[in-house]
Amino acid sequence: MPVAQFAVASDTGRKRRRNEDNYVAAPPLFGVADGMGGAQAGEVASKLAAGTLEDRDTGGLDGLARVRALIQEANRRVYDRATSDPSASGMGTTMTVALVEGMTVVIGHVGDSRAYLLRGDRMEQLTDDHSLVNELLKSGKLSAEEALVHPQRSVITRAVGTDPDVDVDAFSLEAEEGDVFLICSDGLTDMVDDEAILDVLHKHRDDLDRAVKSLVAAANRGGGEDNITAIAFRISAVGGEETVQMSAVEPEERTMEAVPTEPAVDTMVIPPDRIEDELLEPGSPEALEATRGKPPGVPQRIRLVLTMIVLLAVAAALLVWGLLR
Repeated sequence: MPVAQFAVASDTGRKRRRNEDNYVAAPPLFGVADGMGGAQAGEVASKLAAGTLEDRDTGGLDGLARVRALIQEANRRVYDRATSDPSASGMGTTMTVALVEGMTVVIGHVGDSRAYLLRGDRMEQLTDDHSLVNELLKSGKLSAEEALVHPQRSVITRAVGTDPDVDVDAFSLEAEEGDVFLICSDGLTDMVDDEAILDVLHKHRDDLDRAVKSLVAAANRGGGEDNITAIAFRISAVGGEETVQMSAVEPEERTMEAVPTEPAVDTMVIPPDRIEDELLEPGSPEALEATRGKPPGVPQRIRLVLTMIVLLAVAAALLVWGLLR
């Protein structure tokens, strides 16, 4: 087994009452699912997705086909539950999966959880976020600096379980001796920038237990606004499979705050064809409606034009009335 070591840490964070992240860390398969939905539906969605990975029944498929089949099956299970159970209506989950086959690593991805590769002293983000902010970045409507603080960072454009079918990004790459892979939910990447993640992984690449613990602690120090999950595994041709699993950072590594409360903004899905210029206006009614998961109303500029037309019509009517008198 080329997985020489792996470790996982998952924590509720500072603002949530429940951990809606679920994960699987069972070489050769690793995966993170970050649930979304009201009440406890997000937790249900991510648990169903993770359960699919644990079942691993893909009819003997290998590589890319196996990863795609697993995520499609997860989509079917989550969608079926969401459409048959009113309390779970609208739920969904992100899903990022890594399958190790010899020295080949297959990545499957839906949503804004991420996979990274640390090779030597350089780190690369392997997955492309399916998010509103990333779409705006790619189209040049947002700068990298604006993206970091955009109020709709939680809006994603693709999720597992929100539609009957899901488009899965899947690809494979050849690993090298000593490569470290990281799979994580956005509770980490929204709180800790890539440079800091690189520093931690590089420093603790031979102690992945300490690496994932340090990453989760850093996310909590940064605000801990969401659930945080990090899985790291190191590749070696000689194998070893030294295993360290953990469920949370230790209490002494956290600065205790007030009783956690759910944040006002939660993850929601908006299809790419609903991305409009109005969504770039932080604080606008359309932005707030979309963040709450409601369909955007009449765009702000159109409302302003309509208001001006109404005011002009009223003024004209008053003028005519005055002349007729």
